[in-house]
Amino acid sequence: MQEVILRVPGSCGELVQGTINGQDFLISCPINLYTKVKAKLVDYKLGENKVLINQKAPKTKAAVKKLLQLYNFKSKVELEIDSELKAGIGMASSTADISAATAAVMLLVKGEINFDLLKNICLSLEPTDSVFLEGIRFFDHRQGKKDFLLAEAPELDILIFKEKGIVDSINFNQTQKLEALNDLKSLEVKKALEFVIQGLKTNDKQLLAKGATISSLAHQNILFKKNLDKVLKLIQNKKEVYGLNIAHSGTLIGVLIAKNFKAKNLVERIKKNTELEYLNRVQMISGGLERKIFNGRSTSTWRKIARNSSSK
Repeated sequence: MQEVILRVPGSCGELVQGTINGQDFLISCPINLYTKVKAKLVDYKLGENKVLINQKAPKTKAAVKKLLQLYNFKSKVELEIDSELKAGIGMASSTADISAATAAVMLLVKGEINFDLLKNICLSLEPTDSVFLEGIRFFDHRQGKKDFLLAEAPELDILIFKEKGIVDSINFNQTQKLEALNDLKSLEVKKALEFVIQGLKTNDKQLLAKGATISSLAHQNILFKKNLDKVLKLIQNKKEVYGLNIAHSGTLIGVLIAKNFKAKNLVERIKKNTELEYLNRVQMISGGLERKIFNGRSTSTWRKIARNSSSK
């Protein structure tokens, strides 16, 4: 029985998201929490392709079925999803599930990953994060027309908090007024983008966080976070606390901090003075697919899969 295990990181929302000169884009903020997918070809008998998943995952099933139809490959595929990501709050859980499962089946069937096809399948189902692609990227999350690497992730940690409730990202992105509201904040988004790109390319975490904070505040007229201003006041004038970011179509607020910052007191202050739930302290990382490689009976490692690479 053939088997492939892949993982894709989730995100703590985005560093920037919006529209500039009619171009929709986001810059995802990948973190070291993952969706892992084990994919197996259960049999090789010709017939109707069938996708079995260990949990309810209609978009992931639709993606894999679409792939099998494009490949004209008829067999039974079994998927086991194991995720550390919460759904509906802005952790890119859906993108991670879909991309990891689809890429794993690509490896099973073709022995390599067609990243352009993978991206197109993801975008055909919903607005998509760039967490399955290498590095930190400028990414058109609606149509995929613009997609390029900005830099690798800087070394910083993030304190993740969430407001109450969840957000349906598909419904959010279909809001009739969204285009007009994005246009209204485009100047702030452009300023935020410039700071984030400069911060990434010079490894200046203060500049990076300044841009992310500007994008977060500019988004308040689109998806209001009642605790955002309170958090901003609580983190001001702290040398090792750089700023904050948000999930632009979710409920997350991230506090960007130095890796050696002792955060216990700050976390308690934020919990005491806001209505936020504290989730985790994570690391910002570069995005990308990783495959589990077994080195022996009891040891294994995760290996990044670059574009144009093959498993053969």
